[in-house]
Amino acid sequence: MAKKDAPPRWDRKMQQRLARGEAAALGEAYDRFASLVHSLAHRVLGEEKAADAVTREVFAHIWEHPETYDPKQGPLRTWIAAVTHRVAVQRLRDREERERDDTEDLASGEEDLESKVRRASVAARADYIVHSMPLPLRRALELAYFQRRDYRQTAADLGVTEDEARRRLRLGLQLLSTAHDVGAPPGYGGAA
Repeated sequence: MAKKDAPPRWDRKMQQRLARGEAAALGEAYDRFASLVHSLAHRVLGEEKAADAVTREVFAHIWEHPETYDPKQGPLRTWIAAVTHRVAVQRLRDREERERDDTEDLASGEEDLESKVRRASVAARADYIVHSMPLPLRRALELAYFQRRDYRQTAADLGVTEDEARRRLRLGLQLLSTAHDVGAPPGYGGAA
């Protein structure tokens, strides 16, 4: 039986492979952790494009600086989440600073209200989309995001193939990506 504080073997091997510059290792890490990175970044920044940019930046950091991960300090997943949080928070600070500089002359009260309304609208639309999607897609997303399962674990939990789990996650995310679209949710107010 492994020691409680010993890092998983996969984490140690992955760090070694990344340090050797194995592109396949980066691909595996991306497959395993991209949904985690993207969802954490999106949670901090609240924007799809910004979360995409953070995801790219985090995996670039992993590729360029694999030596900064120390398997003795904890799981690779935890380190990647910490890197994601650090990058996303820095982007948020930078964005807020730019917005503060750009909007000093504008009435901030009106913009704050508009921003709150926009965020509430996006959140309501996302909630509607999640509750309207077919149960297999919704269940796959719940496992991936709320229970932090990767696609392999999701497949095992759902009793489907890994390809099917990836397909469900991809379709669910595609549906959710429409939450930022302007307008009422489908089926509301005569919308198709």
